[in-house]
Amino acid sequence: MNATKTQRAKTWLTKDKRPIVIAGPCSAETEDQVIETAKRLKATNKMDVFRAGIWKPRTRPNSFEGVGVTGLPWVKRVKEEVGLPTTVEVAKAKHVELCLAFDIDILWIGARTTVNPFAVQEIAEALRGVDIPVLVKNPINPDLALWIGGMERLSAVGVKEIGAIHRGFSNLGEKFYRNRPQWQIALEFVRQMPEIPILCDPSHICGRRDILQDVGQKAMDLDFDGLMIETHIDPDNAWSDAKQQITPEVFGKMITDMVLREDYEDNPVLQSKLDYMRQEIDHIDDELMNLLGNRMKVARDIGTYKKENNMTILQQKRWNDILEKAKRLSEERQLSTDFVSKFINAVHEESINQQEKIFKQK
Repeated sequence: MNATKTQRAKTWLTKDKRPIVIAGPCSAETEDQVIETAKRLKATNKMDVFRAGIWKPRTRPNSFEGVGVTGLPWVKRVKEEVGLPTTVEVAKAKHVELCLAFDIDILWIGARTTVNPFAVQEIAEALRGVDIPVLVKNPINPDLALWIGGMERLSAVGVKEIGAIHRGFSNLGEKFYRNRPQWQIALEFVRQMPEIPILCDPSHICGRRDILQDVGQKAMDLDFDGLMIETHIDPDNAWSDAKQQITPEVFGKMITDMVLREDYEDNPVLQSKLDYMRQEIDHIDDELMNLLGNRMKVARDIGTYKKENNMTILQQKRWNDILEKAKRLSEERQLSTDFVSKFINAVHEESINQQEKIFKQK
């Protein structure tokens, strides 16, 4: 492996540069397509690492599953002739060996692989003693421990440069996104693993072009370290994921239009005002906790009364009335009805739990 070029690629995984931008086609289709995409991307001067799918894990057989090892020399040409660091998805040990043989700079583990600890461990063992950065996409199901566990397996074999990619989570009832973002899971990952750079993959979250900009901007507003965007010289005729890919030129404008915000933690004037408003939030949170505690005390008293009078815990008419009132009040107070519904349901579930404890008492 070329140590100098690999070291150059590794610098993109530090938090000293923001945003880190990875771009390229969902799938490497032909040599000309790969090289032209890379050249047009480099011309935008808005990206850092070239990506291309070589092996494509598909949901069903008989779909295009990538050109395989045939495409690795094309990606190597991008590195040698276009001058861009490269990254490829790997799903098993053999993929790792082939990528190393073709001097790929960065590897990434896809969502369908992250979900399988045996597959991640196989990849980790193939990387034992190898100095190469590895990015880990979140598993397709919303399981934070599984995501972190994948990185722990890599770390255990000596992989030093590890990054995360948030690509959303599969949800059977989802209609707006291809994969629901569930930003709270990514933010909890950042809280637990603050030393790990995290990129967002709007292409797989969105599954369509028209909302890529909005999702990418939200990731930047949430202080993500970078983006991975799928680009193609002829998106409508792409062999895979055509609807979510954009041309290199559209990509360039997208990144140009991004607003990069700063946390300004070292600015005492800005932080002073922010601290004052946060104190207000803390005070309100304290009041909320007190109110919730009082509500649960009343719920327990109601549970005692129901038990003494042989009444059911759940009374559907009362619950329907609570939901309707919450919906009405959320609109009056300019709150998201979805948020209020989730909150009220959580409070109700805890009230039921409190009353169940009363019923179990002898």
